[in-house]
Amino acid sequence: MLPRRNTRQITVGDDDHGFVTIGGDAPVSVQSMTAGYTYEIDQCIAEINRLDKAGADIVRVAVPEKKDTEALPEILAQVKVPIVADVHFHFQRALEAIEAGVHKIRLNPGNINDRDQVAKVIDACKERSIPIRIGVNEGSIIERKDKQKRMEELGKFFSDSKHGHLLAIMIAKLEEYLEIFEERDFHDICISAKSIDPQIVIDAYTEISKRFDYPLHLGVTHAGPREVGLIRSVVPLGHLLASGIGDTVRISYANDPVLEVEDAVEMLCILGLRERVGAELIACPACGRIQVDLFKLVQDVRRKLNEEIHLPIKVAVMGCVVNGPGEAEGADVAIFAGDRRGIIYVQGQRVANIPEEQILDRLLEECRIFQQRVLNGQATLGQKTVDIIPPDPIGELGSGIEKVLAGQVDQVPSGESARSVNLPIADASDAS
Repeated sequence: MLPRRNTRQITVGDDDHGFVTIGGDAPVSVQSMTAGYTYEIDQCIAEINRLDKAGADIVRVAVPEKKDTEALPEILAQVKVPIVADVHFHFQRALEAIEAGVHKIRLNPGNINDRDQVAKVIDACKERSIPIRIGVNEGSIIERKDKQKRMEELGKFFSDSKHGHLLAIMIAKLEEYLEIFEERDFHDICISAKSIDPQIVIDAYTEISKRFDYPLHLGVTHAGPREVGLIRSVVPLGHLLASGIGDTVRISYANDPVLEVEDAVEMLCILGLRERVGAELIACPACGRIQVDLFKLVQDVRRKLNEEIHLPIKVAVMGCVVNGPGEAEGADVAIFAGDRRGIIYVQGQRVANIPEEQILDRLLEECRIFQQRVLNGQATLGQKTVDIIPPDPIGELGSGIEKVLAGQVDQVPSGESARSVNLPIADASDAS
């Protein structure tokens, strides 16, 4: 991880909804957007609260019509997270949203470019100390109303270097728009430069980070359903964040926005940019060595952990004795399985050897006990107490136990490596 890029800071929120700082040394925040109509007040409130519960620091709502901005006061009175008004096409919606008490405005240079109109929004935001996000999405920066101008821009866009010309247009539009803000001495600004192309996203934010010291809102636009949008989003956003670029993020799906928040939070936790809330689950991939119904077990464990564990306990669910011992050493609570059985370790200490049908209940019981010990100050997260000696692959968990019992091979003495077993040459490959 490279050091975080040093930027200006902006603050979003108020006493009733909390304050979120974006930029500088502030933690990277997670944003999402409601999928329903803002004027449907009860549904909008319910969706905002779901996103808040999932881990969103800031929630954006669309205000394309006056009935949307008229709904804002009632919405703001019933939620506890800062709200951003997403404004397109009509600057008056921004003024109405500001009057209603929203905490941030999102403007699109491709849709609202009249200098006088933008100036009115800037002045209203400046009066109330409300930040503005300038979003230069790929889909909205090319001229669409003036067909002749559009043809000229598209001619450049599709000439020698499509990628290079698009970056030039995005940065030029951004610089032109920022002039209006600088003329009015307004600097509570956040910038975004989204595209569907992950490489353009990386290059655009990298170039913008060199030219401006404003905080950056990272995102990939119209990324698609979660199945493809997750990869399309996490690859460029993770790259930028690991490079020290980015101050707030939104992952965008054509799906339930709660999934956007969950995946963005997980990305930040994995990068060490957000403190985890709840258990971290790691598990084996598909493998021919698995000797229990691992995939069902993992899903059952994940569901139960989400319901019952709120501390960042690291839980490992491993399907065989090959990788299991190593993962158990690094996990707070771990299970690794053998032939329809499993051994459970708590911070490196073996606590149970149980049949497959008891694994889920016993593993969850050990997680609950360990969580309470941490809360009582009797244990510390991430502190293993003993080293784990890998069990004999043909021993108590291995499928080779039948050969041992039949006298075909010798059992490994306690504490010795499986490699020291005295195997007849004819049986060695079968028992490995």
